[in-house]
Amino acid sequence: MGWKAPTRIQAEAIPFALQGRDVIGVGQTGSGKTAAFALPIIQALLEHEHRPRFFACVLALTRELAIQIAKQFEALGSAISLQCSVVWWRSSRACLPEHLRKGFDSWQLWKEWNSRVGTPGRLLDHLTNTKGFSFNKLKYLVLDEADDLLKVDFQKAVDDILNVIPKERRTFLFSATMTEKVKKLRRACLKNPVKVEVASKYSLVDTLRQDLYVVPAKYKDCYLIHVLNKMPGSMIMVFVRTCESTRLLALMLRNLRFKAISISGQMSQDKRLGALNRFRTRDCNILVCTDVASRGLDIQGVDVVINYDFPLNSKDYIHRVGRTARAGQSGYAVSLVNQFEGEFFKLTEQFLGGEEIPARKVDADEIMILHERKYDSKRITLKTMNESGYHKRMHRRMEDDEEEVEEAPVSSRSRSLKKSRRR
Repeated sequence: MGWKAPTRIQAEAIPFALQGRDVIGVGQTGSGKTAAFALPIIQALLEHEHRPRFFACVLALTRELAIQIAKQFEALGSAISLQCSVVWWRSSRACLPEHLRKGFDSWQLWKEWNSRVGTPGRLLDHLTNTKGFSFNKLKYLVLDEADDLLKVDFQKAVDDILNVIPKERRTFLFSATMTEKVKKLRRACLKNPVKVEVASKYSLVDTLRQDLYVVPAKYKDCYLIHVLNKMPGSMIMVFVRTCESTRLLALMLRNLRFKAISISGQMSQDKRLGALNRFRTRDCNILVCTDVASRGLDIQGVDVVINYDFPLNSKDYIHRVGRTARAGQSGYAVSLVNQFEGEFFKLTEQFLGGEEIPARKVDADEIMILHERKYDSKRITLKTMNESGYHKRMHRRMEDDEEEVEEAPVSSRSRSLKKSRRR
């Protein structure tokens, strides 16, 4: 793999894991947490006299993160022919894939915010209802990005899974941030755990440079273009709040001759992977994305993260800017904050210890020149989207969501309705 020395979290967590201890790992984004739990699992598998059908289960937050974890397992375990499968379910009830019936050493379950797709409830469904599918010999359970896996939408399913898998197992919880819910889970399912914390509870790496642009909402696009013009050829991730904004902004930037591509939770899996691959190979150097890309994804060479829409949750800021300045490399984070987002920005500064992020200024004449270009580009973009029927498809999708809500149990109906309206 070309690794010469362990990272700090690997050096501190792996010895305890090899001793058979349950581990809670807290480390900054890009600190090598995946290898910190994968290597002890592979070592234990190598030493195991008879390989069980299912040796380890890793719960991950998004399908892209699950695929990334699987690739790292396969790379690290290639010398022992380790088999690893990535599994997720869609909104309809899915059958258990044939390759899982044959048995694999390690596999990942995908789950995410969108109520239209699978959650750990699908895993629980197969564990209880699918003949021949059992984790009764499972040796390792890993919760990657554990704090988000334990949010209200998924906590019950995780609790139910813990009730049906063996009590005699090793459990690893890893995340860049930890919450009180993780502490509760620690008391419920970990035995004599050791906590490895290689960073303060909420912190950023020293190699990350941060800047702020205070912008009028009307001219935010112009400030974005200004920032992009300053860094031609850099690999840039632009974070927005909604799925529709990803497509609108990417099309507008392409009309301005930027090589931009979008990714969001409403795209099909093939399209999402295709967009990521084009970004990784620098076919497109600007990725416009929602927070679906903020958790755990390790994309080599990201130079800049731009918060076009400033996050409402301070922890989301940590995860977004963590896509750059990874593995000791330098990085740059820019936040475009309008008059409606200033309060969230101040709260995030306090959350990170009170250190002020420096503010940058832009010549007003330049912004007005960019405004003319942006106006023409956005007009063409909106016309293109309307002609393609994009807004009609979005409306139909929201109607489908609300139909599903009507059929959902009363206890979950209000939460699902809120989600569909946000999308």
